[in-house]
Parts: sequence; C-alpha cells; structure tokens
Amino acid sequence: MKAAVFRSHNRDPNKVVKIEEIDVPKINPNEVLIKVEAASYNYDDLWAIWGEPIKVPMPHISGTDIAGTVAEVGENVTSLKVGDRVVSHANLSCRVCALCTSGREYDCEKRLVWGFQTGPLWGGYCQYTHLPEVNVAKIDDNMSFEDAAAISMVGMTSWHMLVGRANIKPGQTVLVMGGTSGVGIVGIQIAKLYNCNVIATAGNKEKMDKCLELGADNVVNHREENWYKEVRKMTNKKGVDVIFEHIGKSVFPQEVSLLKMGGTLVSTGSTSGYDSTIDLRYLFFKGITLMGATQGTKAELEEVLYWTSKGKLKPLINVVLPFSDMVKGHTMMANGEQIGKTITTPQKL
Repeated sequence: MKAAVFRSHNRDPNKVVKIEEIDVPKINPNEVLIKVEAASYNYDDLWAIWGEPIKVPMPHISGTDIAGTVAEVGENVTSLKVGDRVVSHANLSCRVCALCTSGREYDCEKRLVWGFQTGPLWGGYCQYTHLPEVNVAKIDDNMSFEDAAAISMVGMTSWHMLVGRANIKPGQTVLVMGGTSGVGIVGIQIAKLYNCNVIATAGNKEKMDKCLELGADNVVNHREENWYKEVRKMTNKKGVDVIFEHIGKSVFPQEVSLLKMGGTLVSTGSTSGYDSTIDLRYLFFKGITLMGATQGTKAELEEVLYWTSKGKLKPLINVVLPFSDMVKGHTMMANGEQIGKTITTPQKL
C-alpha cells in the first residue's frame, strides 16, 4: 500500500515526507483494518515532522483524523463489521484506570495521540490503517468521508471545551478566539447551537468575514493592538461569560481581563507561545475559572457526529489534495494559508 512516511525530522516537510510502498498492516484480535478514504491535517503533523516539542517513533506515519470503511475485523470485535463507514477516535487510553473508568480517558496517564505519538509506521496518512474497536465510531450514510475526517478531532475537542468543561448555557456571551482555525470553526457553531451570543476573532478581513458566515454575531481582529477594547465595547463593558482559547501568550492576559464575574476561560493550545502572564487580581476579585482541555471522549465525538449528520454542525474544508501531492497540505498549514481544514485522499493518487 501507499503511505506518507518520514524517517528524519526537518523544518521543511518537503525534504522528509515521501510517498512509499509499505506492507498492509496485520490486525490484532481487538482491532479493525480500515480502508482510508479521507484524512485531515492537524498541527501535530508539523510537530511530528519538526521533532518538536517531542520526538516521535521512527519511521513515522502521521495523521490522527481519518474516515473510511472497515476492510477486516479482528476475531474479538463485536460492534463493527466489514463495510461499515467509520471515523477514528485518536485518543488511545488504557480504558481500565480510575481516570478512564470515571469518564476522563483524555487524562489517562498512558494516553497516546494516535498518528502523532504512535509508531513506527502507525498513523492515518496511508491507504490502510488499523485501530482498536473502541477507537472507531460509525458515521451515517449521509456524511461524506471528507466531512467526517474534517470535523472529528476538532469537533470533539471543541465540544469537550465548551460543553464538557465550560458547561455553556443559552444566552451566555462566548468569545471564540481564532474563529477560522479548525477548532474555532466548530466552536462558533457549537456556541450558536446552544443559543449563545458569539464574538469571534480572526487575523484578517477575509477570515473575519468567514466567522460571520459561520454564525458569529460580532468579530474583531485579534492582531490589532486594542482588539480586547473592541470586545469590551461589544459587551457594553460587561465582559464575556466564556472564552474559547487556543492562541496563548500573545492574547492571554487581555483575555483574562475580559471575563465577567465568575466567568470561565477554557484553553486547549498555545500556538503563539506558552509562557504567558496574568494579573492575579482578576483571578480572585472576579472569582474566574481558568481551565484546560485536551481532546475529548468517544461519547463527545459521537455527539459531534450526530449533530453533523443533522446539518447543525458543518465542517469547513479548505482544499482536498490527492495523496501524491499531500505534503503540500503540511506547507500550507505551516504558512497559515488555509481557512478551514485541509484533506487528503489516500485512495486517489
């Protein structure tokens, strides 16, 4: 089968990621073999290629979001059959520890992100891959493989942030940072699904307009020095109830200042840097809550798939690349060129 493999780290994906011919994987009794029809790019692809912030098993196949059909089932698999249309749940956890059995599989000490920390040669950018039965979710016939791959990881993460962690309520004001990022696109839509007032941010006019198309009520440019003052004006100086955060250092202190009394900031990333500072007076005088989130549960993934199948959540796809040109997606992501998710199709060279 064809697979996108790299055997060394480099800042330039074009120098290391190559389409190679490798063996179709053999499955364990609790696994399924999946014919990969669509795979979605994530920023952890770049981290793996760069070897930062962690090294990954070599040789490496990246790719954490895939959709396709079940081609083979292990002898112990009971809930899936050959021909089922499925999507990956990339959170590999032990499923037996206290954290997993309490519903916090994303906090499992043995957790690995499939397609990022796994290997050698175990990820989604290939024509066939394998996953444990418990890490596979079915998708409806009315959902395309491209849409399923585009929304699976970012949708689950966004749902976990807003619903699972921040516990959003109708009528609240939610500030979605980076509204045209993978998570931001779904974050806007989830907040509107819950009948919240949404203020989104983006880095240029094209992206700001796209936030409004996605359903945001207002939008500001977070690259402008006084962006947070504009947000404050939009709320009549009352502030916001919930902040959906993943940008990090460049905006974090200002975000904290925008929270209402008892407001909540939930963070899942720090693309502009992690070593931020805050004014602690906001923390104790306002009684605010600062919380982190990473990935989510399979149940949260299935919530996202349900609402997507009903047309209430819609992935935004930037471009679908043939597998022979798939490394172009890494370059586009590194340069911040896309609005929405980039997809590759391993069966189409």
